[in-house]
Amino acid sequence: MEREVLTYELFGRATRELAERIAADGFQPDVVLSIARGGFFLGAGLGYALDVKNAFMMSVEFYTGVEERLAVPVVLPPVPNKVDFSGLNVLVADDVADSGETLKLVYDFVASEVREVRSAVLYEKPRTVIRPDYAWRTTERWIDFPWSSEGPVVGHGLAH
Repeated sequence: MEREVLTYELFGRATRELAERIAADGFQPDVVLSIARGGFFLGAGLGYALDVKNAFMMSVEFYTGVEERLAVPVVLPPVPNKVDFSGLNVLVADDVADSGETLKLVYDFVASEVREVRSAVLYEKPRTVIRPDYAWRTTERWIDFPWSSEGPVVGHGLAH
């Protein structure tokens, strides 16, 4: 299977380019809401590049492995309080909009409370059910992200 490979160096460039597009668009987020775990990295980078100090995180599980996923995305606790987003401009950050279901879940979660919500992803897949407002690249390939391509240092459940 041919893969899209993102290095840390390329990730740095991608983050900066996305931030420049968001700023050029005139969108000024009050909050960056990262979808964990993959969105942590982009959310943190965009927060610094756009000078947004208010950061939140939502853990959503969908993929359990390559081509293995749950029937629907599930929000894992702790769940942010919607009141925290009331009346604010929120930028939702994730690594990829694949099916788009995870992004849609988070978007719908905050949409009724906020002034405006927009989304930014590193990669968008053509089949996504929700179009992110900002995507660095579009691909149909499986993506090797630098933070997850090598797997954990230790196996799950092993003593340290």
